Amino acid sequence: MASKAAEGTTIDRNALIDLLNEDLSREYQAIIAYVTYSQVLKGASYMNIATELESHAGEELKHALMIAKQIDYLGGTPTVTAKPVKQSSKAEDMLQFDLDNETETIRNYRERVKQADALGEFALSEVLREILVDEQDHQIDLATALGKEVPKT
Repeated sequence: MASKAAEGTTIDRNALIDLLNEDLSREYQAIIAYVTYSQVLKGASYMNIATELESHAGEELKHALMIAKQIDYLGGTPTVTAKPVKQSSKAEDMLQFDLDNETETIRNYRERVKQADALGEFALSEVLREILVDEQDHQIDLATALGKEVPKT
């Protein structure tokens, strides 16, 4: 079913629940990564972004709650499993891992908005749009900290 979703074709409610649970696992991953990375980044040049990562962790928790609520509304059970968190002792690597994850998350949520709209789940698509605003801000923060252009999604 995920391959159909990636192609942008219409999916059913159960497939949407499964995809939202993957998204929820990615939100859990982001929470863990942001909590960890914000505490282990060292050096004066990383203090501002470390503080920002702490803020991102709280926003990702809010997203996880929003997605879990939508999964429950659709008749599913929210997952309890996080996607694996990459680790490194290098600050640049940690920030790049976060940037890559945010880029993937944005890509997935954009697709999820289309899928929710196709199923007539307009409230879900509005929730996802709200989350997308935060995720794009996270992406900008991370790209800026790395001195890179914001990745195209």
